[in-house]
Amino acid sequence: MIGRVILLTVLLVVAPISVRSTSAAESSVPVVGAVAPDFALRFATRDSVSFSKLTLSTEVKKSPILLAFYPADWSGGCTKEVCTFRDGFADMAKLGVRIWAISGDYIFSHHEWAMHHKLPFELLSDHDHAVAKLYGTYNADNGFNRRTVFVVGRDGKLAFIDNEYSVGNDSDFVALKAALKDVK
Repeated sequence: MIGRVILLTVLLVVAPISVRSTSAAESSVPVVGAVAPDFALRFATRDSVSFSKLTLSTEVKKSPILLAFYPADWSGGCTKEVCTFRDGFADMAKLGVRIWAISGDYIFSHHEWAMHHKLPFELLSDHDHAVAKLYGTYNADNGFNRRTVFVVGRDGKLAFIDNEYSVGNDSDFVALKAALKDVK
């Protein structure tokens, strides 16, 4: 028995550790017209914290969904982004589009942030960044999501993508709203 333990210890120390590499499919960035990668995440709103999950493939059949990946609750740029969505929410709702804002923050932080800023949409918690990685928006260098937006049509396909979404001025938001008019 001691020999097996020593052999196992030697193998663990000497043998290279197997690290799961990212496949080409996992590291590829989705493109307009492709089927949106499916996922299910817990969420919070300004009214409550939900321990059930929203599933993209189920919910998108009801209405198009804007997936807005952002770095972190309570940060300046992210606050500006979600408040811009909040202020334009009525226009998006008229187009039948739902907003799902996604970051690595926990649902409890999302709830407090949504209450504080009176956000009328769901904030999804992707704490391990698995969904951000599916969409090619996770920044491994800093451990946060990049600011990106994806619009998923009711057919489950990506209708619009902005991988460099900026809150520096309103031009990206204006382009997003224009693109939403054509989404079914």
